[in-house]
Amino acid sequence: MKIYKTVFLPVILYGCEIWSITLADEHKLRVLENKVLKKIYGPKQGDMAGEWRRLHNKELHGLYDSPDVVRIMKSRRLRWAGHVARMGEKRRLYSIVVGKPDGKIPLGRSR
Repeated sequence: MKIYKTVFLPVILYGCEIWSITLADEHKLRVLENKVLKKIYGPKQGDMAGEWRRLHNKELHGLYDSPDVVRIMKSRRLRWAGHVARMGEKRRLYSIVVGKPDGKIPLGRSR
């Protein structure tokens, strides 16, 4: 779990603050996280017959107490948006995010 938290999660979430993500992308991230957690925790021995079986997603999230990848990504995006909102109006990033870029666009078709 230490390797998962220190190596795997930062690689997956690098730059997630500025992603435009769809529901399909969220689903892919959740599937990837579930696959990795199933590899980490491995199979579980059944109660009655003693047969080995794979863990269900609810069992995985019961074992793994931290929030899932999508929730971490959304919290990072909110934190970044707050950081940009507190910037001064003269900063270029603030003007781009707010939608008030300075300068003038020339008329007509570009050459």
